[in-house]
Amino acid sequence: MFSREFLTEEIVKCGKLCGEKDFTPGYSGNISARYEEGMLITVSGSANGYLQKEDVVYTNFYGEPLEEGKKPSSEKFLHIEIYKKRPDINYIIHVHAPFLSSFASAGKDLMKPIMAENVFYFGGIPLAKYALPSSMELVKNTVKYFNKYDAVLMANHGFVIGSKTMRDAYLKLELAESYAQVVLNTEILGGAKKLSGKQAKEILKLRN
Repeated sequence: MFSREFLTEEIVKCGKLCGEKDFTPGYSGNISARYEEGMLITVSGSANGYLQKEDVVYTNFYGEPLEEGKKPSSEKFLHIEIYKKRPDINYIIHVHAPFLSSFASAGKDLMKPIMAENVFYFGGIPLAKYALPSSMELVKNTVKYFNKYDAVLMANHGFVIGSKTMRDAYLKLELAESYAQVVLNTEILGGAKKLSGKQAKEILKLRN
């Protein structure tokens, strides 16, 4: 188990990197890390790109802050339910990265097998049905996909990804945003050429 200080630093560094990459404009998005009997999560109203250590609050799995004067992100239950469903996930990043959010807002998933790397790392990125941000309906619509996937688009909202390490979660966010841009660019060139089902299965076998 990592210390609170270490995990807080991980969250702050990730937030600032997301800000530098324009994955989390303004006040959008939130980041968390599993910790003891709950999680460390960014506070409500914080800006990921400008995080300080005081912008992180220890919260239990009932959504209650375990320290006075700090209010956890309104999306706290999205993080909580993912952690509860997936014991292997220790870090969660939720952002409104422009290209991923464009697909989410167009009501389009990223399930088609187009690039080998994305088939390998994601299998696909499904689209969760729209619900009011911060609502339990949104949580329900999104978390169900974590039975099979590690990353999900949320309709008219953004993107969420979970992983065992913060490094892996961030790098896969970077990969997913680049993939969304590539897929969008292929539309300008007449549309992407999909990999066949056989080719996709061969790529997935490389995971073993």
